[in-house]
Amino acid sequence: MLKAFALLTLLASTAAHAQTTLQSDLPLKYIEQVHPDADPRPLVIFLHGYGSNEADLIGMKFQLPAQYNYLSVQAPLALGEGRFQWFRKKGEGAYNGETDDLKVSGQKLRDFVAQAAKKYHAAPDKVYLIGFSQGAMMTYEVGLRPPVAVGGIAALSGRLLPVLKAELKTGQQPLPLSIFIGHGTADDPVPYHLGTEANALLQKLDYKPQFHAYPGVGHSISAAELRDLNAWLQQLNP
Repeated sequence: MLKAFALLTLLASTAAHAQTTLQSDLPLKYIEQVHPDADPRPLVIFLHGYGSNEADLIGMKFQLPAQYNYLSVQAPLALGEGRFQWFRKKGEGAYNGETDDLKVSGQKLRDFVAQAAKKYHAAPDKVYLIGFSQGAMMTYEVGLRPPVAVGGIAALSGRLLPVLKAELKTGQQPLPLSIFIGHGTADDPVPYHLGTEANALLQKLDYKPQFHAYPGVGHSISAAELRDLNAWLQQLNP
């Protein structure tokens, strides 16, 4: 599922693609945009949406903190040439996910995060997942389940899937997790109210998500959202 980025981001993304090679030394295939040194740095891992691939979000790094390292992961389930998904849809109507797919993809992503943190010399609490649409749903799936896997998640145009919502109970100690939620008010594939519902539930669970609404924006990532995402990452590592 393709998105509409700001023109500058699209141009930067084109430049990035010419420099990236698909890597396969970790549990999931990925591309990297990293600093040549081995200094410890915060690490962002991008998770693309349904029907897309690892090249889709990497151009965002040009609008995000320069001091970070960036990886973009290919989802494990193939849909066709250059098209992948994290899980199959279950049933009609509301966008749910096959439980077995979620378990398998979630564990692969956890393993990927742990090994990538070691490879790129990042402390686990300095690793951040940024996902769009189905990738956003995976940030919740991995970030909100113990044990703690990452220091923060950014869910862009996503939702909390029912299988996860059923396991999130009030009274449980919240995980040490920073959360960014961004959603366009004109989103049709993943309606805006699903973003506000996720925000409300997380607040009820004593998390403190940073929620951003983008008036008139559809199922896409706007320039304003990139600016807010950049500010969030800068706040985490000033």
